[in-house]
Amino acid sequence: MGIIKSIFENLNTWGLPAIFLIVGIFEFALGLYKNKWTTNEKILDIVCYVGSKILFKPILAYFSLKLLPWAIPQFKDVFAWVPFWWGLLIIAVGDDLTQYWYHRLHHTVPWLWKFHRTHHSAPYMGMAMASRQNFLYTFMFPQIYVTITLSFLGLGVPALIVTGIKGIITTLAHSSIKWDKPLYENKWLHPLAWIVERTISTPATHHAHHATHERDGIGNPYGNFGNMLFLWDVIFGTAKITRQYPEQYGVEDYHEEEWYVQALYPIFKSKKKESELAE
Repeated sequence: MGIIKSIFENLNTWGLPAIFLIVGIFEFALGLYKNKWTTNEKILDIVCYVGSKILFKPILAYFSLKLLPWAIPQFKDVFAWVPFWWGLLIIAVGDDLTQYWYHRLHHTVPWLWKFHRTHHSAPYMGMAMASRQNFLYTFMFPQIYVTITLSFLGLGVPALIVTGIKGIITTLAHSSIKWDKPLYENKWLHPLAWIVERTISTPATHHAHHATHERDGIGNPYGNFGNMLFLWDVIFGTAKITRQYPEQYGVEDYHEEEWYVQALYPIFKSKKKESELAE
């Protein structure tokens, strides 16, 4: 219990990476990646994880420690008077609702899709998907800057808590471990399942978003955009709840483009002429 408590107390430093590692070990032990995790896919997943979790942090540090104090010094801690629970609500809405529309936009605008396609290209699901993004998609994350700005304005503690909780939810929603399945299989848990699946992202609802197509009646690649809160999909009419999991993941026109192309497009273009990421 001491280790678990320590992980949750340090979610925003080493705690979340520890959860990634634990979930990853379980996924591999259960053979959930099967034979789909090729060398190219392994490198891409690792590079994206390192890039988003380690290399991107200096940029965030500069934004929060240098740019904001220079640009709006007079607003430092201006929201410090806001009650804790209201702070949590403000951060949750400001962060997650912003990401919902950012995410949805990348499935709507064709040229933006090329930056988000990396996240959907894998023919499998796993916790690594949570950070598998093109560098430009990650760099332009609006919710990150919204949350940092709100922290600068005095909502730092609520921001830490929401960010930690969101990290856990998104990691487990992408995981190949179907932790929500017992909620659907046990009839006495159905009332709880009804609430959970309409509030937060679960493997069933988010796996549907990563499905290759919707022809099976389960997949919803053009909906189920919610990251932490699935509630946004319910409100904006993009939700699809089946309590089932698609059999096929990824994009239909995937040609397993080179890992450096998927991570760094448009700096690098694919050598495969039939690819969306080619010249």
